[in-house]
Amino acid sequence: MLFTSSEFFILFCTTFILYYIPFLRRSQISILISASFVFYAWSMPALLLLLLLSILINGVTSYQVAYTAKQHERLIWATLGVAANLALLGLFKYAGLLTSLFLDIFRVVETPTEGMVYMLLHLPLPIGISFYTFEGISLVMDVLRGRNRVIDGDAAQPSYVDRNLARHMAKTSFFISFFPQLIAGPVIRANSFYPQMAPKYLHEVDWNLVFRSLVVGYFLKMFVADNLKDYTFWLHYPTYQSMGTLTNLALLFGYSMQIFADFAGYSLIAIGLAASFGYTLMQNFNFPYISRSITEFWRRWHISLSAWLRDYLYIPLGGNKKGKARTYVNLMIVMALGGIWHGAAWSYAVWGVFHGVGLAVERFLGVRERIVVSAAQRPFWRSLLVDSLRVGATFTFVSVGWVLFKLTDFRLALDFLYILFTGFDVRPSLSRIVPVLLFSLPVVLYHLPHFPTIRERIAQHQTTWPAFAWRTVQDVALGVMLALLLLNAGSSQAFIYFQF
Repeated sequence: MLFTSSEFFILFCTTFILYYIPFLRRSQISILISASFVFYAWSMPALLLLLLLSILINGVTSYQVAYTAKQHERLIWATLGVAANLALLGLFKYAGLLTSLFLDIFRVVETPTEGMVYMLLHLPLPIGISFYTFEGISLVMDVLRGRNRVIDGDAAQPSYVDRNLARHMAKTSFFISFFPQLIAGPVIRANSFYPQMAPKYLHEVDWNLVFRSLVVGYFLKMFVADNLKDYTFWLHYPTYQSMGTLTNLALLFGYSMQIFADFAGYSLIAIGLAASFGYTLMQNFNFPYISRSITEFWRRWHISLSAWLRDYLYIPLGGNKKGKARTYVNLMIVMALGGIWHGAAWSYAVWGVFHGVGLAVERFLGVRERIVVSAAQRPFWRSLLVDSLRVGATFTFVSVGWVLFKLTDFRLALDFLYILFTGFDVRPSLSRIVPVLLFSLPVVLYHLPHFPTIRERIAQHQTTWPAFAWRTVQDVALGVMLALLLLNAGSSQAFIYFQF
C-alpha cells in the first residue's frame, strides 16, 4: 500500500480516529498493530506470515537474552536470533542471485522450469524485509550488550524487555511492524522506541512537525520524484546510447535529484505520520547534497542505516582502532555489505565497494570536513568557491555511483559511462533536459540555505532579522510547495527504496 494511494488515506483516517477515542486509549498499540498488518498485507497477504515469523524470532530470542541467567546461554540465544534473521533475509533476498551464480559456475545452460531450483530463482522479494530484519538484529544485539535500559539522569530505568512474555511480544510486534517506517525506514532502535510506548493524547501532538513533515515529504515524492521519473526513464538501454553526453548528464543529474526526493520524501512522510500518533522517529536525511566529502555524505544520507552499519559492523570489526590497513579493510567490508544490503545484484556490491574505496582514499589523504571559521575571518567569495568545488566533487562522485542503481547490469553501467565521455558530438535534447532541470530545481533550492558558506551568512543575519520574518519565509515556501503538489503531482509510483 502506497502512502500516496486513496486506500492508505482511508486506512490512516480510520486508524487515527479509533486511536484517539478516549475509551480505546488502552488499545492504542493494538490498533496500530492491526493497521500495520493491514498495511503490509494489502498487496500480498501471504507475506504477512513472514513478518509474523520475524516478530516471533526477535521477540522470543530478545526475551531469552534478557532473562537467561547464564552468559553462555544468552550468547547462544543471541546467535540464534541473529542467524535466523540473516537466514530469512538471505533466503528471500539473495537465494535467486546465489542460485543463478551456482548455475553459471557449473554451466547449467537450461534454466529449470520446476522444482527447488526454479522456486529459489523466483522467490518473491518481501517489501521492507531489509529494514525490519536490521531492526530485529539491533533489538537482539542491544539486549545482549545490556543496552535494554534507558538512562534517565543518574537513574537506570527498568529494562524495556517486559518480564511478561506476552506483553513483550506485543511490544515487539509494534516495534517491528509500525507502519510509517515499516517499508523503507528510518531503521529504528529499540532503546529509543520501546520507551515511547505509553498512552498518547491528541492535545500532545506536535502539529507543526506533522504538517511540515507531511507537506515537504509529499512534495518531494509526488511533485519532484514522480515527475522526474517520466524523464529519467530514458536512462535505459539502448536509449542512452543515442542521447549523447549533455542529455545523459542532465538525466543523471535528474536521477540524483529523484532518488533523494523519493527516499527523503518517504522518510519525512514517515516522521510526520509517526508524530501524528505521538511517536518520534529519527531524522534520516540532513541535506546530503551539500556534503564536502564522501565521509560527510554518509553522515547525512540515510543516517539510520549509516549508524546501523557503524554500530553493528564497523565498530565490532575494530573500526579505526587497529591500524590504518585494518581501517581500510573494515571500510571496504562494511560498504560492500551495505551495497549488497540494497539489492541482490552485483552492481550493488560494486556500488558499495566504489564508496568504500572513496572513503578509504579520503582517509589515506587526510581529507576531513573543513573547520568552520567565522565568515568575518575570511573572504566570503573565496570560501564560497572552495565549498562549491568540494561539494561539486562529492556530488559528482555520488552521482556516478547512482548509475549502478539505475542500470543494475554492470556491463550497461560501464557502457553508459563510456557514452558519457564520448558522446559530445550528439546534439542535446532540450525537450528532455529542460523539464529535468525544472523539476530538479526544488531540490537545489531545498539544499541551498544549508550550503556551508551561505548557512554562515544566514546565521549572521538571523540576529538582525526578526524571528517572525524567517518563519514567514518558511511558511510561504510551504504554501508554494502545497500549491504545486495539488496542481502538478506526477503519476503515482512505488518508492524507489521499496525494492531494497
